[in-house]
Amino acid sequence: METKKLLLAAVLSLAVMVAWGYLFPPPEPQRQPLPEEPQGVERPEPERPIPDAEAPLPEQETVPERVLPQEALFGEDEQAETQIGASREEPKIIEADGYRAVLTNQGAQLVSFQLLDHENSEGGPVDLVRARTSSPYPFGVVDSVGNSSPLNEVLFESDQTVSAAGEPVVTYRYRGPEGEAEKQFVFRSDGLLDVEVRLRGERSWAVVFGPGLRNPGAEETDNRFSRRSAAISRVDGLDRLDPNKVEGPEIVPATGVKWVGLQDNYFLTAIIPSEGLEEIVIEPAVVIPGTSGGPESFKIFRDRGQLTGEESDLKRELYLWFRPDNGHLAATAYLGPKQYNLLASFPYGLEDSIQLGWFRFLSLPLLAGLRWIYQNVVANYGWAIIMMTILIRLVLFPLTHKSTVSMQKMQEVNPKVQAIRQKYRSKLKDKQGRPNPEMQRKMNEETMALYKTEGVNPAGGCLPMLLQIPVLFAFYSLLSTSIELRHAPWILWIQDLSAKDPYYVLPIIMGATQFIQQKMTPSAGDPMQRKMFALMPVFFTILFLGFPSGLVLYWLTNNVLGIGQQYFYKRMKEAKASGGTSKKVAEKSRRGGKKGSSE
Repeated sequence: METKKLLLAAVLSLAVMVAWGYLFPPPEPQRQPLPEEPQGVERPEPERPIPDAEAPLPEQETVPERVLPQEALFGEDEQAETQIGASREEPKIIEADGYRAVLTNQGAQLVSFQLLDHENSEGGPVDLVRARTSSPYPFGVVDSVGNSSPLNEVLFESDQTVSAAGEPVVTYRYRGPEGEAEKQFVFRSDGLLDVEVRLRGERSWAVVFGPGLRNPGAEETDNRFSRRSAAISRVDGLDRLDPNKVEGPEIVPATGVKWVGLQDNYFLTAIIPSEGLEEIVIEPAVVIPGTSGGPESFKIFRDRGQLTGEESDLKRELYLWFRPDNGHLAATAYLGPKQYNLLASFPYGLEDSIQLGWFRFLSLPLLAGLRWIYQNVVANYGWAIIMMTILIRLVLFPLTHKSTVSMQKMQEVNPKVQAIRQKYRSKLKDKQGRPNPEMQRKMNEETMALYKTEGVNPAGGCLPMLLQIPVLFAFYSLLSTSIELRHAPWILWIQDLSAKDPYYVLPIIMGATQFIQQKMTPSAGDPMQRKMFALMPVFFTILFLGFPSGLVLYWLTNNVLGIGQQYFYKRMKEAKASGGTSKKVAEKSRRGGKKGSSE
């Protein structure tokens, strides 16, 4: 087997395997589901609109503490028959830097959490609370089998104050026929949300989070690059659960859990438990489309047998249930973008939710470089990508230069290599057509001796591709997960560098430049190898059709710089050849002149 063919096969195989494994990861192993429990998890309830978010806020008072006391919220001296509640539904609106939250006293639930700096597909602010037809909403309550608690429908008495640190504190209390409960929400100045929930007299209950997060459009949910999952961060690593692969409830013991959340490529809603948590139950639910474009409903299922054939084909989301161990649950919540610097500023490891893959060590410096260029040079991430590509090319120039020189030498020595192959061609097989290892070894030894004599490295020409593969995947991870590049425009029709080119112009131009670069690159080897390399531009063009525009822009810029580099080498080679010819002519003329003088 010839060394070059082995090397080429290894490089191409590695590239394909890495690309396939990275873009289409294998399914994660499924955990054992819970045993079958009673039915009744589908909860049709009357549709309730979100409270009016424009209602005026009550006058705020200052309280010394921002968390609930550890003792019972209702003193023993109060009469048991005293009822606490409200006569009408009222919203509580909390506006802070970057978000606008809406709480309702019906069930003391979070019905909206808008990120004011991030747009959805319709141009409005992204709302991390999924729209739905009925309770429970986030921080609502369910019983042991997932039935919505009656407490989600009662009207709590509400009180809004500010803590000693100046942070909004919203407290809800209820005592009546449906039970006794109190919830408190502290909107911290660092963007986190402290939550405490207490229920008296309830044996088995859980606080709800989800299902899913925000309201993705059809194009987002159908995009194969979209990653929607539940994430469980433990001291030994991060696990992710794809909602389309969860066939029943998943139990996660609280021991060792740092945080649990729901995420997609760009946003995260996470719960960091602090007190009272016994376990987390991850419940799958099918998404039932709303009528006439209205809100969706969600049907929880414990196994596939509970779903009809039509329901089995529907999209799925995940609920998170947080079960307390003693009637009291305290936690901190994060609802916001997956911005690396912001998540890393918290001491919980939330930045691990950003999926940067195997080449995280490259993606983070690239992201930092893009942010610096955007903030200090040009406020356009498209041009920042082009400038970053130029910088990468300059850093790699010594290696690519050495590789190009090696390829040129390979091209020059190729006729001698072909002569050796022709010499042994008839000897590589015996009369019966069986391979002759001895002749194959001799041919390889003679070929390697020629390379050594000529000072040629047969692997040198593959170095640029090997160097570009890690950078390519690092850029892919960066563009697919970095909130900074979501909806970031470049020029003309490219208005979102994280999405594919809607007209496929960039991928086609990229393929054309790769073809030109392929033609300009010194080629060596047998015709079969040259044909394989000639197909690479076609392969890459097809592969890049659905890739983010920013990634195509990076590869296109890299190709253009490669063409410029090859043109420079070509001119140098021509100048060198022209200089050598001129010297020979001058030397011949000089010798001819001397001969004429002597005569």
